[in-house]
Amino acid sequence: MNWIANFVRPRIKALVGQPDVPDNLWTKCSGCGQMMFHRDVDENHHVCQHCGHHMHLPVDKRLALLFDDGAYETIELPKVKVDPLKFRDHKRYTDRLKEAQSKTGRQDAIIVAHGRMGGSRTVIAAFDFKFMGGSMGMAVGEGLVAAARLAVMQQAPLIAIPASGGARMQEGILSLMQMPRTTVAVEEVKEAGLPFIVLLTDPTTGGVTASFAMLGDLHIAEPGAMIGFAGRRVIEQTVRETLPEGFQTSEYLLDHGMVDLVVKRSDLRETLIRVIDLLTHPGVPEMPDEPVDTKDESLAIPTPEENREAE
Repeated sequence: MNWIANFVRPRIKALVGQPDVPDNLWTKCSGCGQMMFHRDVDENHHVCQHCGHHMHLPVDKRLALLFDDGAYETIELPKVKVDPLKFRDHKRYTDRLKEAQSKTGRQDAIIVAHGRMGGSRTVIAAFDFKFMGGSMGMAVGEGLVAAARLAVMQQAPLIAIPASGGARMQEGILSLMQMPRTTVAVEEVKEAGLPFIVLLTDPTTGGVTASFAMLGDLHIAEPGAMIGFAGRRVIEQTVRETLPEGFQTSEYLLDHGMVDLVVKRSDLRETLIRVIDLLTHPGVPEMPDEPVDTKDESLAIPTPEENREAE
């Protein structure tokens, strides 16, 4: 294959005078295998137009999708000690970090951004899965803590968007310590009376799932996202049973009460804006105790604009 790509193909192009065609013009859907033009993929927010499969969305595009007019500011992550355990397998941990930083242009696997959603101040802590699989080490833990404190300072809701394989093994117990630290950070947000919303994306696993990712006031998931602690094969080998179809997917967790909503990517922004308004606005009417007619239009949940007019 290398001989064809490196020798035959260039010779043919030289003979026919065909210019080089960029290799990134097409994207293959990992769900149905259909090929899609990259512009169509971008315009559809990396959702397959054939089968609706939600592919990984770059974190900067996700933030631009959620914030008003795509405008937001990021904060500098707190500095942490690099490679405290001097970890090495077949490659040094410091080399892995440098490769990930060069590949993504980021210091670590988390971005803390703040701006407005629907006119309301909002803080978002989003994971970049391309940075070492979104693994949670000390820098990510510090990022979550910083995001929580920023939310409290701005009196703004905090939205966490995990996309992670779990704790970062190269940092050992120091990585696992980020589980209680992020849990405490979430409690600080809740004690301040602010909403903590978790948007679960593919994948959300390991120590991230076992800590802050399952502590939200509301859990929203993208369709088809894998959400769990241990992998399917590990569980099957442990319990020695075949797990049901669709196990650990968003839809399975919704059916079993672990997720509150499964929302398509195109509807995420409007859904989050409405949820934030309902959780932070004091004018939402209480539901009566007696049975009600669900077809009564007067009982419809008010829109954010109607809530503001009621003030």
